[in-house]
Amino acid sequence: MKKLKLTIEGMHCASCATNIEKSIKKISGVQSCNVSLLMKKGIVECDNKVSDGELKKAVAKAGYKLIKIEK
Repeated sequence: MKKLKLTIEGMHCASCATNIEKSIKKISGVQSCNVSLLMKKGIVECDNKVSDGELKKAVAKAGYKLIKIEK
C-alpha cells in the first residue's frame, strides 16, 4: 500500500474536485482518494501496482491536469 500526494491544476469549484475523486476511484487498486479544491491537492491510497500513468490518465479523463506526484 502506498500513499501519494497529487498536485492538480484546473479546478475551480467543489464539483471539479468530486469529478476527479470519482475518476481516480475507478482505477483498480485505489483504496481511497480525497481531493481538496483549496489546496489544489489530492491524497490517494492505493496498491503498489497502481502506476503514475494510470493516475495521470484518470485526472485527464476528468478534464484536469496532474502536475506532480509525491511519494
